[in-house]
Amino acid sequence: MSRVCEASGIGVMSGGTRQHNRGKAGGTSGPWAYKATRKPRVWRPNLRKVKVKVNGADTTIRISMRYYKKLKQDGKVWLKTRDQFAYL
Repeated sequence: MSRVCEASGIGVMSGGTRQHNRGKAGGTSGPWAYKATRKPRVWRPNLRKVKVKVNGADTTIRISMRYYKKLKQDGKVWLKTRDQFAYL
């Protein structure tokens, strides 16, 4: 099962992180010549299974907590992956 929010379509994102400052003094020589290397990092959406009504039928969807808060506040949310509304 893919790690994608059914409401927003947000999925896994990748990038990099460094342990400390990249450094400017000295260029390729000097105190920051042996700086920390870039480490791969993965950001995953905070997905939860939620029971909602879609077309009058109870359905379980995987939704990010950001959109779950919108669902609780408004009572409905648009599902981009299904092109229809979900009601709490």
